[in-house]
Amino acid sequence: MDVNQYLDIFIEETRENLLILNNSLLQLEKEPEDKATLNEIFRVAHTLKGMSGTMGFTKMQSLTHDMENVLDALRNDEVSITTELVDTLFKCLDALENYLNEIINTGSEGSEEFLDIIESLNKVLNVETKDNVQEEVNENTNESMLTTSNFELDTYEKNVIDKAIEMDMNVFKLTVVLNEGCLLKAARSFIIFQTLENHSDIIHSQPKIEDIEDEKFDFEFTVVIVTSMEESVIKNEICSISEVEKVFISPLEINDAEAYAAITEDKEANPSKDEQKKTVKSKKTGEVKKKADKKAKTGKTVRVEIDRLDVLLNLVSELIIQKTRLEGIKGLEDNQEYNETLEYLKRITTNLHDAVMKVRMVPIETVFNRFPRMIRDISKELNKKIEFTMTGEETELDRTVIDEIGDPLIHLLRNSIDHGIESVDIRKEHNKDEVGKICLRAYQDGNNVVIEVEDDGNGIDLDKVKNKAIQRELISEEVAKSLSDKDIIDFLFKPSFSTADKVTDLSGRGVGLDVVKTKIENLGGIIEVVTEKNKGSRFIIRLPLTLAIIQALLVYIGSETYAIQLNSINQIINITTDDINMVNKQEVILLRDKVIPIVRLEDVLGVVREEEKDDNQLTVVIAKKGDKLCGFVVDGIIGQQEIVQKPLGKILSDIKIISSATILGDGNVALILDVNVLM
Repeated sequence: MDVNQYLDIFIEETRENLLILNNSLLQLEKEPEDKATLNEIFRVAHTLKGMSGTMGFTKMQSLTHDMENVLDALRNDEVSITTELVDTLFKCLDALENYLNEIINTGSEGSEEFLDIIESLNKVLNVETKDNVQEEVNENTNESMLTTSNFELDTYEKNVIDKAIEMDMNVFKLTVVLNEGCLLKAARSFIIFQTLENHSDIIHSQPKIEDIEDEKFDFEFTVVIVTSMEESVIKNEICSISEVEKVFISPLEINDAEAYAAITEDKEANPSKDEQKKTVKSKKTGEVKKKADKKAKTGKTVRVEIDRLDVLLNLVSELIIQKTRLEGIKGLEDNQEYNETLEYLKRITTNLHDAVMKVRMVPIETVFNRFPRMIRDISKELNKKIEFTMTGEETELDRTVIDEIGDPLIHLLRNSIDHGIESVDIRKEHNKDEVGKICLRAYQDGNNVVIEVEDDGNGIDLDKVKNKAIQRELISEEVAKSLSDKDIIDFLFKPSFSTADKVTDLSGRGVGLDVVKTKIENLGGIIEVVTEKNKGSRFIIRLPLTLAIIQALLVYIGSETYAIQLNSINQIINITTDDINMVNKQEVILLRDKVIPIVRLEDVLGVVREEEKDDNQLTVVIAKKGDKLCGFVVDGIIGQQEIVQKPLGKILSDIKIISSATILGDGNVALILDVNVLM
């Protein structure tokens, strides 16, 4: 069998399991006594071992096998959880991620074997490192030989069977013998179990299902099933599966199970009849329903490559452009049929656009989930105690935004740990809890998603920032005296600007916040900072929900049409030249007791006019960026329109005041102004 056809599925499912493993290890470190978390970690390691073994990735299989041994010892209380052991398990996670990355890039696991990690795992159990998993599998195979006539049922299984018989259901003992030439016994057994679950409930398995998945059995196994089907139907279904040599099926007799004679009639072990009925009902309907729900959910979910969604979005974009062109056709305004058809087309394109955008939306937890481990490792490296919390992980963003926002958040979180949170001694001096708090939250605000990174550290030392700016000759001491707190904070986003006293692996090189600001503005967002000395800091990022199709205000300057994103516009006003004043060589207007600078876009864009315009009457579009306002003088307003953003290409990529372009209904191109840069 060619397993390469399953490689993509293996990669996706391994990613999901490694994410679960990461989160579970973090939880286990907080609550070492949590058996449920420990069992979840064991389950993931077991799953990864089976998957990698099936695909032929023996290094991954070997590592997860040794992990499984240690985890099983933990579950049985043979060893205890220590910080060193958790660190080793995290190293295992890193090694598995390394193997996965190699598989993604090259198709193989690579040459690294991480023998030091395997040695650390085996030291926990005081055993020598095995050369490979297969040796142990071979050693244990003979121990897994079945005795199909002698197996034990626990109290729960017995009660279920008793009540099933009371409800006139069939209880069968089924022994399946595989062909001795069967190469993938575990895979074949999986098909058999899946077939049985379609017609029955599996009450008991000998050997255990885990051993069957690991191929720790010869060529036969026995199960006890509860079903409403006849034994001939069950037998025929199983016999039709390839590699099955024989099937023995018969009603379960009391003498078949030793446990029947051994079980006492203890009240605690035997629930009331009502409870027993509920148990059987749960077993027959409840658990089956859960399985069905899970299967149904899985069946209704498909993985789609983002490139295919991009193609679909482009087609929707073209449809919107054609709709806009139809709206611009002159001479049909009085045609009722045309108007009705156009209105219907508008609704269809709007609904189609919304549907496509929802498909592209991804919960931000796909980004957030990588941070708890990072916080843990850095806090240990810096010897700081940090409590990290996340909220709003279910908030959704467009996939294109999700892919880009990870790195800026890493910079902000690292800054919070390194610059924000003080050492334990300093926090005690300031009468603070020795455990610093960092919170990462996300929430939707209108057409934007807001992401906040907040810490209760020492805040930003504004005097230190200002002195550093003077020292670097970015401003004079005279100008520095008149700067607002916001103006001072803005220096932190300058390239190569750093207030760190020394260069470390985490900070001091002046690379970070300028990259953060650039990346966020490229995504059409803004970043704000709120800080208080010795209280903490809060970095606030505002991002558009989507980048592809937006609502915009069309304006004209000279003979050209330009677009401004609607969500960045505060209001539109008309003024006269008498309303304009000069402050520090900057034109400003006074609007409701607030001084607002204005920018003449014709000068910025270098518009050449064919005829003179009336300079006395001016139309001003007031734009907002956080709490900051700025007015842009335009020649006139065309109106609001849904537009499709198109990239400018490499030739025009250096023009920072233009973010992208769109195609209008008449087929002409309009440039989309970048308000963040203009302000």
